[in-house]
Amino acid sequence: MEPDPVARLLQEINGGDASAFESLVSLVYGELRRMAGSLMRGQPNGHTLQPTALVNEAYMRLAQGESRWDGKAHFFGAAARAMRQVLIAHARRNSAQKRAGDAIRVTFSDLDVQAPDPHLDVLALDDALTALARVDERFSRIMELRYFGGSTLAEIAQLTGRSLATVKRDWAYARAWLYDYMSA
Repeated sequence: MEPDPVARLLQEINGGDASAFESLVSLVYGELRRMAGSLMRGQPNGHTLQPTALVNEAYMRLAQGESRWDGKAHFFGAAARAMRQVLIAHARRNSAQKRAGDAIRVTFSDLDVQAPDPHLDVLALDDALTALARVDERFSRIMELRYFGGSTLAEIAQLTGRSLATVKRDWAYARAWLYDYMSA
């Protein structure tokens, strides 16, 4: 049985093969683009960042940052986190330009969506996810994979090696925690 090509490339990267990273990104580019497209569909009209640019920016962050991944879940989690960071940086730049002059502060009331809420305050969500990570990194990772990565609960279970029932419980807890945090 031939090993998973993603797992094989991750092993090569961890072994120090710099060219394996390029091969890995080429192999999973479609999935990264799907993740970015899912995120961008939920952005407000007039958003200037495009899915391809989001993937490219995330690629640059991955290339410059952590170069060891312990498996697919770790890699896709890092990609989702990089996309989150790009969106946060973009939102901060826009917020700094506007100085909140005509910006409307909107919170979301229901996190039971796969695609982002188009009126979501990304900076507030980032603060909430950072606070959630201090409570339990596992919950924050599930939120990143689900919300920023666009993964289904079954995909998250597979990526993290946990049962679907555990992922569902963690997802329910994380949603409730974030709702309480952001409602306060």
